[in-house]
Amino acid sequence: MSSLPTEEDHRLTPVFQEDRVCTGVTTVRGRVFLSYPSADRPGVQVVEALPDGRRVPYPDAAWNRADQPPSGAFVHVNGLRAGPDGRLWIVDSGSPRIGGAQVPGGARLIAVDPDDDRVERVYHLDEAVHPGSYVDDVRFNGGVAYFSDAGAAGLIVLDLDSGRARRVLDGHPSTAGGPVVADGRALRDPDGTEVRLHVDQLEVSPDGRWLYYQPASGGMSRIAARWLDDPSVPADELARRVERWCDTPSTGGTAIDAAGSIYLSDLERRRVLVLAPDGGLRTLVADPRLAWVDAMWLDADARLWMPAAQLHLTAGLNGGISTVEYPVQIYRMPVGIGPPARDHA
Repeated sequence: MSSLPTEEDHRLTPVFQEDRVCTGVTTVRGRVFLSYPSADRPGVQVVEALPDGRRVPYPDAAWNRADQPPSGAFVHVNGLRAGPDGRLWIVDSGSPRIGGAQVPGGARLIAVDPDDDRVERVYHLDEAVHPGSYVDDVRFNGGVAYFSDAGAAGLIVLDLDSGRARRVLDGHPSTAGGPVVADGRALRDPDGTEVRLHVDQLEVSPDGRWLYYQPASGGMSRIAARWLDDPSVPADELARRVERWCDTPSTGGTAIDAAGSIYLSDLERRRVLVLAPDGGLRTLVADPRLAWVDAMWLDADARLWMPAAQLHLTAGLNGGISTVEYPVQIYRMPVGIGPPARDHA
């Protein structure tokens, strides 16, 4: 704990204060959406955060019902973001928790049109998941979507036109996670077993040429998107195309800007780092309030949103004991450069 920052940074603006652990934030056409992973208690999984302080279940209450079949309700939302078409895209992990079994039909990408708040299309990922998969996050590149699988090491490639999903780099060392360290301690489940999260963060370069990805324990790799997008490339050839990119620390979330710099949270030291396109690494902000910054979002006004989720203090990752300090905060700060053009909505 001695290596943690002690002074608060005035550039951080508290935007939202939540009474539950919140790991996701995204903006769509001036609207703000949040996601809750049910890490501290069950409840609504996706909401719109209204200016008057209300939290409205999104896209409606029915999708947020508990213990319902996945035909019209979430199993476990783990990611959401605005897409290049202005829709809100929601990732259902398909499993109620890391290490849990997949619910048949649960692993999905759900596209919602914010103009009428209607679910337009549901992409099923069943053919690309394993029984122990936990579909984690998504990034877009033209007509393709890439997913990370934190439960069973590997990536998923989805053709958005056909709806066909493929699993790639299955079990490859670059997708496999080691011990995740936050605030100087390795994560442990309620039984005291060390928790390992496989490939978690991923980003597409602004020109669409590269996919960067890493497990939550760090160690970022990259691969040219053209190899991933071609289903005829053999698995062994694909594996040879992986490049080790940067020795990053344990990380909760990332974002990328129009210049190709990747913002990544350092769970070990409560910092957010910037990884330049040339591989250089620097500290953007260090603050004691940045406890497990999870899925970050860079909006069109060049502001970086940072949910300080405190996931490592929840009972499931803290040896069965919750030490979360409420409210859970979401911060924002200007960074001077906006997102890639495809992320404007």
